[in-house]
Amino acid sequence: MTLEQKKMLEEQDVSPELIRGVEKFNEAYTVDDSVRSRVVKPAFPFYGKEVLEMAVAALLEGQNLLLTGAKATGKNVLAENLAWLFGRPVYNVSFHVNTSSSELIGTDTFRNNQVELRKGSISLCAEYGGFGILDEINMAKNDAVSVLHSTLDYRRSIDIPGYEKIDLHPAARFIGTMNYGYAGTKELNEALVSRFLVIDMPSQTETSLDYIFSRIFPDMTDRAREQLSGLFLDLQTKAEHGEISAKSLDLRGIVAAARTIRRGISPFQALQMGVVNKCFDAFEKEIVRDVLSTRIPAEWTREDVFA
Repeated sequence: MTLEQKKMLEEQDVSPELIRGVEKFNEAYTVDDSVRSRVVKPAFPFYGKEVLEMAVAALLEGQNLLLTGAKATGKNVLAENLAWLFGRPVYNVSFHVNTSSSELIGTDTFRNNQVELRKGSISLCAEYGGFGILDEINMAKNDAVSVLHSTLDYRRSIDIPGYEKIDLHPAARFIGTMNYGYAGTKELNEALVSRFLVIDMPSQTETSLDYIFSRIFPDMTDRAREQLSGLFLDLQTKAEHGEISAKSLDLRGIVAAARTIRRGISPFQALQMGVVNKCFDAFEKEIVRDVLSTRIPAEWTREDVFA
């Protein structure tokens, strides 16, 4: 574990025992040089002591995680941060209605005048001891879900017809994420859910947003950080009350807008691109624009946001 990784956990007052556990995990399981490029520091930091402690404890005990909750609660951000903290290569699987078992396990390919297995994401994750991030797992069809059953339970293996069985590397873990109510989603069956420990992700708070903005933009002014956090929280409240949809509730959009502000775009214009214009209903767009106007004055310039 690097000093930067340890500092992130210590800053959030994570239990010293859990930090030592992560350190021992990193020492016990090295990463193959061929997949070292998959160990990547995430673009967004994750903030939340309780959630971090639950997740770290589960992973140290060899469990898989299922992260549930509304949009913009940081599910994928947490998954990416956990992989980085544990020093493991990441294998992303974005489920959709056409994801098949062959994409996860692998398919036959002709190489060197013979048929060989071209391994899929799940097989590679199992082989190299990666962290598999199963995004929108509740969109997976039965064919894909069947692959996960033996992979995620006590057997920790993948039986590939026509080839030898792949046993999971002892460092391999899987983290599923799911949103409620998206088009194409369905209820997960009990057999699959029983293979995870489930964390219901809490909504963002003023403290968590301040932490995120201060880490990504250390040169941002206190006032700008306060107003951007307030903008997100205002939109989050309206989305929770059903006044607007979750389309504009986009923390990535606000961060991307802040980066364009640094390039010289006016704050109001930048946030229209990052937030307002993601609404395609005229009435909803007007509500979001009004929220933006109360937080970010039209006359603000780059100097009002960055010191």
